[in-house]
Amino acid sequence: MAVYDLYSKRLARQKGEGADVYKYDEIPQQLRVQIIHIIDKALGDRRYVDGSSRADQAYRVIVTTLRQELGVFILPPAHREYSYYTELRDFFLAAQNAETCLDLIELVFRVIDYSTRTFDYMNKSGYNERADEAIADLNIRFKENAVGYQYVDGEIVRVDSELIHAQAVKPALRLLNTKEYAGPHQEFLNAYGHYREGRNKEALNDCLKAFESTMKAICDKRGWTYDAGDNAKALINILFQKGLVPPFWQNQFAHLRGLLESSIPTGRNKQSGHGQGATPTTVPDHMAAYMLHMTASTLVFLTMAEQSLP
Repeated sequence: MAVYDLYSKRLARQKGEGADVYKYDEIPQQLRVQIIHIIDKALGDRRYVDGSSRADQAYRVIVTTLRQELGVFILPPAHREYSYYTELRDFFLAAQNAETCLDLIELVFRVIDYSTRTFDYMNKSGYNERADEAIADLNIRFKENAVGYQYVDGEIVRVDSELIHAQAVKPALRLLNTKEYAGPHQEFLNAYGHYREGRNKEALNDCLKAFESTMKAICDKRGWTYDAGDNAKALINILFQKGLVPPFWQNQFAHLRGLLESSIPTGRNKQSGHGQGATPTTVPDHMAAYMLHMTASTLVFLTMAEQSLP
């Protein structure tokens, strides 16, 4: 991967900067420049490549396709044709809306995905690795810039195309963004920060921290006693004993205790909480995303249940 974890990124994660997890209506200039660097490496920067015509062919396909779809002879802001590469680059940097940028990104990465996986592309080996790395780096850059899109199976998709993101993650952040829940709010943001940077084990650890801290915050808010070293199971018992779920709902929510006890703590404990042994363990992205969404749903339930108490 060609993505480096700078000091400023680590500092931003520590500060929990950003009110929402992802944005959708803006492609920041920094991200655009980072994507151009990825494209340069994958397709070839026409200022420097060594005489191969394959990069020119790739850029010509992309630019002519965009011209036809947009109904223009030359992509703005160019007034005359210099090269397909510079026309594409300048158009991308000057585009006024996110949709146009995403159209270009999807088209370019389809070309990278489907047209560069041959040995004779720029006469270089490692062709599959080059395309795979470009796609992986694009998705990493989306995450670390908090832009809610990913390139998956030839298409740009919204992260919140899954309903859970809009109905669990955002409400969780909103509900936790108070003085009483400052600790779990920070931990939940940290979990997403780790996920955006590909540190999925750390993401699971902070999911559990946010879960336990939320329950402790509820106990503090209500004056319910607990031991400082209480784990998730002990804290869940306190919340149930104190009637966070009304008695007449206990039967319907009998499975909830098992869900709360086994989901977030177990996911964290098995994947990242203890020694990994001789063989390093890897937490896949889909597992980390699932645990983040599960954590968000649980935090929304707990905080709203507390608000409903007299």
